[in-house]
Amino acid sequence: MTSPPPSSSVASGGDETIAGLHSDIIRTLILTRLDGPNLASTACVSSHLRSLSTEENLWRDICYSTWPSVNQPRIQKVISTFPSGHRSFFSDAFPFPDPQPLKLSVSSLPLATELISAVDIYYQGKPICSKVVETEASSDWFLSSPFRVDLFGPNDPASSSTSPIKYGSCNDGTWLKHLEENLSLSWIVIDVARKKAVNMSSERAVWVQRHWLTGDVQVRFGTVMEGDGRWGSSKDLVECGVVVTCGEIRNEGEGMHVREVNMRMEDMDGKGISGEESLVILQRVMESGRSRKGKGKGGKMKYQEFEESKRQRKQMNERNDRILDLICILSIFAVFGATCLLILSLYKPIFQTNCNYN
Repeated sequence: MTSPPPSSSVASGGDETIAGLHSDIIRTLILTRLDGPNLASTACVSSHLRSLSTEENLWRDICYSTWPSVNQPRIQKVISTFPSGHRSFFSDAFPFPDPQPLKLSVSSLPLATELISAVDIYYQGKPICSKVVETEASSDWFLSSPFRVDLFGPNDPASSSTSPIKYGSCNDGTWLKHLEENLSLSWIVIDVARKKAVNMSSERAVWVQRHWLTGDVQVRFGTVMEGDGRWGSSKDLVECGVVVTCGEIRNEGEGMHVREVNMRMEDMDGKGISGEESLVILQRVMESGRSRKGKGKGGKMKYQEFEESKRQRKQMNERNDRILDLICILSIFAVFGATCLLILSLYKPIFQTNCNYN
């Protein structure tokens, strides 16, 4: 018995392709299950999928699930002003900054007057802390002082409301390694006026250590960038570092909670970068192309290279200081010797006269 011939629609593939599916099925059963990168890739397949993949509600849900901190009225209002709403915001904030941003001429662009930081801390992939901080960036005090943004401090009630990090009995080295591998962070800086954003975190920790005095564990996330030529050599590097301080929970068994979180910018000498220079650097990173670096060791390796450059720079400065000190000492002896010779030359006739008289 022969099988019936395939229908013309199946033979032609009309109903077997994704284009044959109803838009509601694609939107509800397929697109809502994709993450941001895959949804962006889907939009490149066809004009039909692009029209479905660029809907605002899809990108809004992705942003809220990726960064719980942005689900806040103030942030929602700011994101609504971006060129493509949440899709533009995700495009800015998802890639982590390239360690060597493109060279741009920013001297003619106005500096940001207001920054918003949307911060999320994750433990084993689950958010344990989400907060938004607004920073007024136009005052003389901010522009001239070292750049620093505090998410909260040890005396802030928000620090005690963070989800605890529970852990079993283990030695100190194992626990620090555990935190390095399981604690991640996202720190999105938003320029309100220019409708731009950038994620300044390395996502994974670049180092973890226990403070020698307090016993708290400090987890550092660092992004290394090029400095601005207006303040020094364009070859100098700067680091945007975020330090998360975790303290032990007392009377609740073994565990920790986040006590303090802050972001600073430092040069290769370990000195704080001014607010004005930091705004220029942030602006350059926002305007430059960014690479979607893989998770894991990329940021840590770059940070280790930065630390090695700092160590070599410190050694060179110390060597130059020793040479300068030696030159100064020799100069002092030379001046002292020349002074003694001058005094002897001036008083020599007097000594000879006295000797002749006697």
